[in-house]
Amino acid sequence: MAQPQTIPAPITAFTSRRRRQLAVALAVALALALLPLAVADVFVMNILVLTILFASLSQSWNILGGYCGQISLGHAVYFGIGAYVTVALFVDFGILPWFGMLAGAAIAVVLALALGYPCFRLAGHYYTIATIVIAEAALLLVANAEWTGGAVGLQLPFAPDSWATLQFGRTKLPYYYLALGLAVATWIVSWVIEDTRAGYWWRAVNSDIAAAQSLGVNVFRSKMAASAVSAFFTAVAGGVYAFFVSYIDPTSVMSFHISLLISLPAVLGGIGTLWGPALGAIVLIPMGELTRSYFGGTGLGTNLIVYGVLVMAISLLRPQGLVSLVHLFVPRRA
Repeated sequence: MAQPQTIPAPITAFTSRRRRQLAVALAVALALALLPLAVADVFVMNILVLTILFASLSQSWNILGGYCGQISLGHAVYFGIGAYVTVALFVDFGILPWFGMLAGAAIAVVLALALGYPCFRLAGHYYTIATIVIAEAALLLVANAEWTGGAVGLQLPFAPDSWATLQFGRTKLPYYYLALGLAVATWIVSWVIEDTRAGYWWRAVNSDIAAAQSLGVNVFRSKMAASAVSAFFTAVAGGVYAFFVSYIDPTSVMSFHISLLISLPAVLGGIGTLWGPALGAIVLIPMGELTRSYFGGTGLGTNLIVYGVLVMAISLLRPQGLVSLVHLFVPRRA
């Protein structure tokens, strides 16, 4: 009886392509670190923080939705858990947000594994629908829970500026560097995983589940691992966001709108790529914030219309995403 084939361990040599990717990443990170020196406007700084934060969020989503091919539209659950756990532990028990974010991330990972057990037995759009249903159910539960403040939400108490408590009332600059650090961390994790056995397995599952199984890939375990990593970073970003805005309620951190904002940058920029989520966030988030600021209450939902038009245009003109435009001018090399 023939033995089943197995995927060999990938070669993780530091190739020229990998060196170029890392060099570009370092250059981009350095440029972004120096960018605030040229920005004095508070509104612009607010947009920069949100752009980098959602680039990190979309990179986290891309691990599951892009590399592994499991399209989730319920990531607001993990984002909300990170936000609520971090704030609740700080307000009720005085636990510093650094530990609160880790606690929220741990809870999000456990929940992702618990939900993945039944949901990853669903295929294609059935899995996507399940994530939407779960997120909406979680929204209702949080809106009626006492420890979350119900529909009113939770307000952070005013405190002196401190890195320990992540509270800064006079400047948004620390939140910028905190978001940048998280974005760099998620990018590095994605970059490292790409050329590991897990990365090869995820792309195999994304391409053809049946073929991946025939080559010895444990499809269920691969999906669970991708979900856990994705949920971890999404929850940490939720904690950062909560302290950035100082106030959270169910709608602001767990609505379907948040799930869309997490996934759309990757879809627009290039799903399953290293730079797609960042490129998508650079286009989507500033445009959404500027649209909302310009129209105010009279333009409710205008940003969603803009998002929809952009995604449709990219889908028709450049199905590979914005990152494919870069490859027109910078050809890929080995």
